Amino acid sequence: MQIKDVVLAPGNGAFFYDDQGAIRSGAILDGFIYVGAPTTPGFNSIRIPASSLSVGLVLNDDTVVWGDMMNVQYSGAGGRDPLFDTNQISDLTSRVVVPRLLDVDASRYLDACAKVFEPSEHKQLPLAIEYGVSQALLRAAAHLHRTTMAEIVCGEFSLPLPTRGVPIYCQSGDAREINVDKMILKAVDVLPHGLINSRQKFGADGQTFMTFVKWVATRIRDIGGPGYHPVLHFDVYGWIGQEIGLEPQSIADFICKVADTVPDFLLNIESPADFGSTQAQIENYAKIVSILDNRGSSARIVVDERCNTLEDVRLFAEAKATHLVQIKTPDVGSIADTARAVLICKENGVGAYVGGSCTETDLSAQASVHVSVATQADMMLAKPGMGVDEAYSIVGNEQNRLLAMLNRRRVRAKNVG
Repeated sequence: MQIKDVVLAPGNGAFFYDDQGAIRSGAILDGFIYVGAPTTPGFNSIRIPASSLSVGLVLNDDTVVWGDMMNVQYSGAGGRDPLFDTNQISDLTSRVVVPRLLDVDASRYLDACAKVFEPSEHKQLPLAIEYGVSQALLRAAAHLHRTTMAEIVCGEFSLPLPTRGVPIYCQSGDAREINVDKMILKAVDVLPHGLINSRQKFGADGQTFMTFVKWVATRIRDIGGPGYHPVLHFDVYGWIGQEIGLEPQSIADFICKVADTVPDFLLNIESPADFGSTQAQIENYAKIVSILDNRGSSARIVVDERCNTLEDVRLFAEAKATHLVQIKTPDVGSIADTARAVLICKENGVGAYVGGSCTETDLSAQASVHVSVATQADMMLAKPGMGVDEAYSIVGNEQNRLLAMLNRRRVRAKNVG
């Protein structure tokens, strides 16, 4: 077998793990920390530096290929896996996963993933393990076949080699105005995220949020280059439902009102409300989608909370309970399942956004690019971190390198032919 050893290395995620429950309950920012007691199990404070765990596969030629495990920023919320525990994950990986890795054919990517991620003691492995190990296995297959990770994905899922890039979406974090300017100057495809995650940022009846939306549109016109016309995408973390109420009609009315303030732009509203369970989310989001579509609104809703796993993505897509699914890569688990999730969205006429979290790493971001481009997702997140510059360069440069390599491959094949 091609894997002769496995090494583990503790690491850092690019942002912090945050207790969403405490923040929604009104925890106040003091500088960069939140003041108050945590409410989500596993958190000993509301904001904790993100940790990660790298898994390195030592191949027979002594090449080491890596993948990174971590959880998302709001771990333990909305049906997600609990807070990442490096020691616990390291122990489980060493005991259960390593022996399996030493016994697979790493050149057969999907087969290797299926064998390594079999349940242990009748339980699914933590999704963080699936995520990190699947990245390493994808890099191993690419190395063994002397090809790119994207080409492995295309081969395994019988997809044509892509010729086009995927639009990139940047997130602002709390430095909203400065980061919006950066995004505009860099002509980012989709912006700005906004981090509308508290009553202070949303405002009474959403007025603070609406003012920000109008400011972003005005700023694009003021400092954007000729012909620059990005998609506007705002993540409101359920605050429309929190402030306006959980009636789908009222939520749709509010979204239409926001869209009317920026009529020249396509508007994405992510996580308009949290209805408390996956089933309730599907039923109510489907109603919101139907209302918006019947009105011919330019606004689209994007699901995040309560749509975590591959099966969740399937349920939302088949029910037409969203216009766009955020496929949150660490929550989906195996990055092969991210590819499957994009394809499920396409089969059902729903938009596929390969997202993830600010808590990720450069390695997980680069692997996500290859899956996004191979499956031709509708957009992908610039990650990791909450800044613009680093994440946009990591994802954008990886995409450009990949497209250059694929183009070279096509040209050579044509010349040989």
